[in-house]
Order: sequence, then structure tokens, then C-alpha cells
Amino acid sequence: MVSRQVRRRGGRVLGTTLAVMLGLVAANGCSSSDGSHHPSVSRSATVPSKAVTLDEHARGKVVTVSVGTAVLVRLHSTYWSVPASSDPQLLAPVGKGGSTPATTCEPGAGCGSAVADFTARRPGIARLTAHRDSCGEAMPCRPGDGSYTVTVEIT
Repeated sequence: MVSRQVRRRGGRVLGTTLAVMLGLVAANGCSSSDGSHHPSVSRSATVPSKAVTLDEHARGKVVTVSVGTAVLVRLHSTYWSVPASSDPQLLAPVGKGGSTPATTCEPGAGCGSAVADFTARRPGIARLTAHRDSCGEAMPCRPGDGSYTVTVEIT
């Protein structure tokens, strides 16, 4: 969860939570630990905020963001590769990204997340991609289940 502290005159601190709105907009439900949820493909979604979180529900979609927007990718399985940008000049990675395993997980379940953060630097179109070979313990992915692509239009 992302929180931000705001100071008012006189030094008083007010806490505001940003992640609640982002989580409601981006997640709109839970995906299975193997990421097998298959949403219907939407033509586009405009994101007015300065941060957007994408997960398995965004696969195959076109998301429009403005320059300066933080784009956070959270894929709910450690079987996914680290999400990457097709054009780092437009959609620049912030840090290295990586996998964050869950603290308790059955062996071979892939519990955890593959994560990466990006910043929209200038107008254009970039794609966020990730792949996986396994969709469960010793279970190869069916066609289409092993790839993740989201098109990001930066305005």
C-alpha cells in the first residue's frame, strides 16, 4: 500500500492513502495464483491519475496515460518474468523490478508476484510484456496463457 503524508501549516500531519483508489481501479477482483483469469479484451481505458497499477486483468488491453504517470505492474505468480517495456525511452523502468515470493506457499505453487515499475516519459506507444513457461507445478502453459502484453499509449 502506498501512503503519503501531507503537512499543513503549523506542522500538523494528515495521512492520505492513494493505493485504495488505485487498487479498486486496477484490480477489480482477484486472479488465481496461476494467473489463469482471462478477461474480455477492451479497446481502451483512459487513466486520469498520476499512477496506475496493472495486473493480469489488463492483459490484452490498451491503457492511455499522460506523461509523468507511474505505471506499476503486479503479476500474481513468481512464474512470470520481470515485466519489461518495449521502449524504455517512452516508458522508462524505475529500478530493476523482480519477483517477490509469498512468505507461506506450497512448493511449486509460484506464490508471490513478478513486479516492475515504470514512468511515462514522453508521448508515444510502448508495450509492457512478460512471459512464463510454467502455469503451475510441472504444468506447461496452454497457448496464450504464457504471455502478457499491455499496450500503453502515452499522451
